[in-house]
Amino acid sequence: MNRIKDKIALVTGASQGIGEAISRLFAEEGAFVVVTDVLNDFGIKVADSLKDRGCYLSLDVRYEKDWNEAFQFIKEQFGQLDILVNNAGIMGLGEKLGSQDPEHASLESWRLIQSVNAEGVFLGCKYAIGLMKEKGGSIINISSRSGMVGVPSVAAYAASKAAVRNHTKSVALYCAEQGYNIRCNSLHPAAILTPIWDPILKENSHLSLERLKKIEEGIPLGKMGEPIDVAYAALYLASHESKYITGAELIIDGGVLAGSASTPKVEKKEESL
Repeated sequence: MNRIKDKIALVTGASQGIGEAISRLFAEEGAFVVVTDVLNDFGIKVADSLKDRGCYLSLDVRYEKDWNEAFQFIKEQFGQLDILVNNAGIMGLGEKLGSQDPEHASLESWRLIQSVNAEGVFLGCKYAIGLMKEKGGSIINISSRSGMVGVPSVAAYAASKAAVRNHTKSVALYCAEQGYNIRCNSLHPAAILTPIWDPILKENSHLSLERLKKIEEGIPLGKMGEPIDVAYAALYLASHESKYITGAELIIDGGVLAGSASTPKVEKKEESL
């Protein structure tokens, strides 16, 4: 229960879903968690539930001013930052930004998604390096399976997550070159049941079991993952256990990227006695 005892962690997009799960697990494992989001009411509830292991800050990852204020707060209150989880992100469907395919997506929606998903990670890494370089730390960027393959229906989202994947490696190599004891790695979740799936899986505010079943049929493990599945991976990368890992990517997708839906099925034959 003390894998990151007395560490100071900042988690973005922490009011629900994966960010909330990471915040709760980090607190359980001994860290003090600075919960951040733009959904203030939800974020405050998460931070309050952590008791003396957390606090809340409103942080819009698109704006450098917000990052500057957040890191100034951490510097004044704690004097250090040990863990940063860049989790905040949007897909573009729930935000009612219109079609997200390469032909019909608007430039405005493209820019908004990049500003949250890619620029937000850039700013988080930039400020974290400045605060971590003396004592070291771990930066964990939440990319996606979509950052490793093309996704026609959410092209901007896929592109932004690919940017996160690549920038993670640049940050990892830069910190190593500078002699900073800062590790930077990316997580690539897919088919994790969180609110980001609501526009796809819900009909009239209710979960469509038919839609869910159809998606799960394409997952080798046969079911959607849970936010805690990603949280445990983040905990590993945040802890001393992963001290020799940097610039790496960990896929958490139930086996989707391990194969292909078009893989031929081999019929089982009865063994002769």
